[in-house]
Formats: sequence, C-alpha cells, structure tokens
Amino acid sequence: MPKASVTRQIAGEKKKLIDFVLDIEKYSEFIPFCIESKVYERNEKEDEIAIIADLTIGKKPFVDTYKSDVHYDKKTDSIHVTNIGGPLKHLENNWKFIQREKFTEVQFDVDFEIKNKFLNMIMTKSFQFGLNKIADAFQKKAEKL
Repeated sequence: MPKASVTRQIAGEKKKLIDFVLDIEKYSEFIPFCIESKVYERNEKEDEIAIIADLTIGKKPFVDTYKSDVHYDKKTDSIHVTNIGGPLKHLENNWKFIQREKFTEVQFDVDFEIKNKFLNMIMTKSFQFGLNKIADAFQKKAEKL
C-alpha cells in the first residue's frame, strides 16, 4: 500500500486552515485531478465535526468517485479520514495542525490501496509526486485566505 506524508509551514492561523480543509465542496476548484466534490452529511457536535463526502478524482479514462468519512477532533485539532465506498480497498489519512509563532505547521499523512491491482501499481510509482502536487495546491490556495 502506498504511504506518504508531507509537512508544510503555511502562513495563516490554524482555525482558518482547519475550516479550509473541511470545506470539501471547494476541492474541485483547486486540487489537481479533482473533478467534483460533494458533501452528503455534516454533523457538528461540541467536540467533533463529522462529514460524509464524495470526491471524483482522475483524468480520463481513469475517473472514479470515492466516498469518505471525515472526522475533525476539536480537542486535538486533527482530521481523520477513511474510505467507505468506491475504488479504494483502503484509505486512511490524517491532518494535524500546530500553531507556531508566525505560521501553522500542517502535517498530512496518507495510506491507501486501490482495488484494481494494475492501477495500484501505477499509483505506487507516482504517489509521492501526486501528493506533493496536492500539497502545493492546498498551500497556494490556503495562503490566499
């Protein structure tokens, strides 16, 4: 299974960056290969926000939609995502936000496996490159907040 992590120092306050990451419906506006993003449920509680969402990702002819379960823990300022449907056999990613004096440190790690073994092989080879492109897109957009 491909695993990778990236840490970025982003100018901006932690709360705005967390809200930005949780604004899933806007992902298709700036994330490479994200064609559509849709939120089905959003439940806010005192210490948690839970979201069920779809992301349609790809480049023709390889386009697929996967459903994810997103949980933001307000106490730890962390976001945990798992897949609940679609082409992924396994997905787990985590976001951690740490406010520093002049920036917020954003840590992101992801571990996934695609059901299609051929596509999984291709993704394994180019995964870190793709993750860096996505992180670049998030950082560029976040710094404009």
